[in-house]
Amino acid sequence: MSSNSFAYNEQSGGGEAAELGQEATSTIAPSGAFGLFSSDWKKNEDLKQMLESSKDSAKLDAMKRIVGMIAKGKNASELFPAVVKNVASKNIEIKKLVYVYLVRYAEEQQDLALLSISTFQRALKDPNQLIRASALRVLSSIRVPIIVPIMMLAIKEASADLSPYVRKNAAHAIQKLYSLDPEQKEMLIEVIEKLLKDKSTLVAGSVVMAFEEVCPDRIDLIHRNYRKLCNLLVDVEEWGQVVIIHMLTRYARTQFVSPWREDDGLEDNEKNFYESDDEEKEKSDKKRPYIMDPDHRLLIRNTKPLLQSRNAAVVMAVAQLYWHISPKSEAGVISKSLVRLLRSNREVQYIVLQNIATMSIQRKGMFEPYLKSFYVRSTDPTMIKTLKLEILTNLANEANISTLLREFQTYVKSQDKQFAAATIQTIGRCATSITEVSDTCLNGLVCLLSNRDEIVVAESVVVIKKLLQMQPAQHGEIIKHMARLLDSITVPVARASILWLIGENCERVPKIAPDVLRKMAKSFTSEDDLVKLQILNLGAKLYLTNSKQTKLLTQYILNLGKYDQNYDIRDRTRFIRQLIVPNEKSGALSKYAKKIFLAQKPAPLLESPFKDRDHFQLGTLSHTLNIKASGYLELSNWPEVAPDPSVRNVEVIESAKDWTPVGKTKKEKPAKKFYSESEEEEEEEESSGSSSSSSSSSDSESGSGSESGDTDGSSEDSSEDSSSDPESETGSEAEAERKRKSKTKRKSDSEDEKKKNEKLKASESSSAESSSMEESSSGSESASESDGEPAPRKVTQAKERKPQQERQPPRKDVFLLDLDDFNPVSTPVALPTPALSPSLIADLEGLNLSASSSVINVSTPVSVPTKTHELLHRMSGKGLAACYCFPRQPCIFGDKMVSVQITLNNTSDRKIENIHIGEKKLPIGMQMHVFHPIASLEPEGSVTVSVGIDFCDSTQAACFQLCTKDDCFNVSIQPPVGELLLPVAMSEKDFKKERGTLTGMNETSVTVIAAPQNFTPSMILQKVVNVANLGAVPSGQDNVHRFAAKTVHSGSLMLVTVELKEGSTAQLIINTEKPLIGSVLLRELKPVLSQG
Repeated sequence: MSSNSFAYNEQSGGGEAAELGQEATSTIAPSGAFGLFSSDWKKNEDLKQMLESSKDSAKLDAMKRIVGMIAKGKNASELFPAVVKNVASKNIEIKKLVYVYLVRYAEEQQDLALLSISTFQRALKDPNQLIRASALRVLSSIRVPIIVPIMMLAIKEASADLSPYVRKNAAHAIQKLYSLDPEQKEMLIEVIEKLLKDKSTLVAGSVVMAFEEVCPDRIDLIHRNYRKLCNLLVDVEEWGQVVIIHMLTRYARTQFVSPWREDDGLEDNEKNFYESDDEEKEKSDKKRPYIMDPDHRLLIRNTKPLLQSRNAAVVMAVAQLYWHISPKSEAGVISKSLVRLLRSNREVQYIVLQNIATMSIQRKGMFEPYLKSFYVRSTDPTMIKTLKLEILTNLANEANISTLLREFQTYVKSQDKQFAAATIQTIGRCATSITEVSDTCLNGLVCLLSNRDEIVVAESVVVIKKLLQMQPAQHGEIIKHMARLLDSITVPVARASILWLIGENCERVPKIAPDVLRKMAKSFTSEDDLVKLQILNLGAKLYLTNSKQTKLLTQYILNLGKYDQNYDIRDRTRFIRQLIVPNEKSGALSKYAKKIFLAQKPAPLLESPFKDRDHFQLGTLSHTLNIKASGYLELSNWPEVAPDPSVRNVEVIESAKDWTPVGKTKKEKPAKKFYSESEEEEEEEESSGSSSSSSSSSDSESGSGSESGDTDGSSEDSSEDSSSDPESETGSEAEAERKRKSKTKRKSDSEDEKKKNEKLKASESSSAESSSMEESSSGSESASESDGEPAPRKVTQAKERKPQQERQPPRKDVFLLDLDDFNPVSTPVALPTPALSPSLIADLEGLNLSASSSVINVSTPVSVPTKTHELLHRMSGKGLAACYCFPRQPCIFGDKMVSVQITLNNTSDRKIENIHIGEKKLPIGMQMHVFHPIASLEPEGSVTVSVGIDFCDSTQAACFQLCTKDDCFNVSIQPPVGELLLPVAMSEKDFKKERGTLTGMNETSVTVIAAPQNFTPSMILQKVVNVANLGAVPSGQDNVHRFAAKTVHSGSLMLVTVELKEGSTAQLIINTEKPLIGSVLLRELKPVLSQG
């Protein structure tokens, strides 16, 4: 069981307790204040008695009610002594709820909380990894400074735990302890340094997060772990990937030289076109050719696959890494992935578009092929529309501007006035950046001046004013047209812009300007302050250029301004009067009044608001807000000279030859061969032995077998039973012991291998490969030294074993979904080899999978049906609709459970909150693992969750309640008989052998009549696997088709045979230990095979 499932149990416990609390309170009749208090007292007394009961069910019920009280905000602190007594309960469910309670009240009841510390310390040594991790989590959540030394000791012990799940929780606890007592920093750094060497993918993300919180400046801790983190990256959980990528981006900017030097050099050549040849030659001599550091290339190469991640944060993290540290020629690969994220919800779109807007300013070519992806949709919110407009403006050029302008014409007619105004500004920016269309844009904006919408007209006036500043002499008619609009436009900014334009061009419109001033003088007192200031400016300019007509009018306006309520206008009036009206007190400035007022103004520069954001790291909060946020770590500039790359080197003791051929097997011990039961089992032991030996040598402190098992079990949200397997631990230890005994015998051979390995390291091509091995093989020197095998002996052994290998089936691959501790039997076959990193294979292959029989080997499903079944209709669910399907995947919640995917849809216009599974009404023996409660589901929103149900090999329906915050709905899931099976891969010989043992009452058959074209091999295969999850068995006869499976719950074999007879008939035979299931399957297969 993982932390997610643990959290779920806490939540579900709280939910049930809340319901129980409601029932309890509803029975109380509050006859008054004193009655209410007395009922509370009685209720709490009842809870205390239940907590002191000898029955676990009563204690569990009491804890649920207490956690429900806490969830409602009621005070349950007086129950602290009674709850603390149960902290040592053997019932895990009770213990979890007690831990939840203690975290809530530990700070308030510090003295009593300290009494339970010894229990937590004992729990830290519990054999169950879940209990150890939970105890550490609660201990670190108790914010009591006095227990800091105890917490420190617990973190140190947990960091050396065999279970990676516990080590992960130790990394989480580091951050909590640091926030409680920053003085522990040095000791915590030691723990971080130790955990950074951990090879488990489960721990990597958490320890890097702790590193970022506690000591982000200690880059020296990363040097020796850099290559390991790069290689583990693809296998770490998603949020760990985000943290590691951001940290490695900062690391790369300090340790490698800039890969952009070549591009800069080209730009310099263009700028210095007129330099002499000699000068150019000197410059080129000084420039050194750029060669990328292999470690730099390793990071870029290993992050590229993550661009296909389903998590938007991971894709965004990789995109910012490529933007900040990759060569400019390679950064283009991120554009397609970022455009894909635009199909996500609006919050993701907003962040992605902000980053694209920053990128598109500097490198337009990256996003030009995806121009249409940034077209605005009518359903987009305003914030998304504005950002898309910004990107379209940045991408505009001579080739696409005509298309964009047609698009903008549509946007201007939008009902969203804010968006329409932003579009007009965009047209203005396009006109300034692309001179070929400036006249077209200007004419289009002038046409908009006749628009009925006042906001559109006002924005057009403001943009036209900016455009006319660039070429005022050519557009006298436009100015006259705008002057006529003063009578109809009421928006202050637009009126002020028109007055400014007329004032600047008053000599070009000598007849209109005085008349405009006359009209403005009439309405001066009722105008906005912004307009009044421009009226004063217009009066001053006309006084200086056309004093004869406007002298008295200007003095009248100055007198009005002298007594205005706004002090800015009063000050401006006094300043203008002294400057333009000569008198005895006038200073020397009066002579230059005309030059001051009618000076040539520089044209406004229309720039993107995202231009100044590129100094922030992309994808950060600081970049989004355009201000440095708390905790932001700045990216450093590239170093001029790269620091010493040897600091990242780790000694490689193990031979590269043993690692490169992943599929090959190593020489095994005679003892293993002696104890193997069959050739197939022997081959399996060979492969697991070679991998476990390399894994066991990787870490001298922990058994790699149990470590990998816990890693996978926890990361896949497995059940509680996924604790470390003692058998696998002992197996790997015994194997390591045998290797230590044979160390002296093969020391000289091992030294030869070391020399060969040094030669391999020297070549640049194998640098990345060796780096992936270094992290997987650093650890116990003695164990890894003994892995070297002499070359002649290997060749001889290969010849001896060649006939056996030809007879045996290919080596079974190791897959994540089938490596849970709760599923020791199943190992899939006949699948393509996955692209797993060597470090992950090292973690996974050390697992001691039980040797399965030659018959029951679970394979992958041949076909996965797309059919869905209705669980809850939207009318019955008050807007909540639900359907389910069977994905035919191994269930991560238990090996006896069937995986079911439930899709929830909110078809209403309101948000549905707290969707969870309530009361379960299951038949005896049936079990169900429910999904985590969903906090809220937005209107038109959809979410898919997984549940696991143990149907006990029956087609009985699993009945339960699907609940929301306000309602509960009775629903049921009934499995088709074909979904109660797991496909099995077996040979024809084994099939016949097993079928021979399942005769008599275990055999049912029926004759099927159908057209001959329905009995082709492909049609039979398709029809059978659509009905039931069966695996195809190879057949040596054309008229016989065989299929095999086993039941999920009991593992009983289900053998299906289709024998084609003469004419258009076929015999359908089913052999199984479960005749009831066999007969049901027979009834379902018969009509399917019969129909055309």
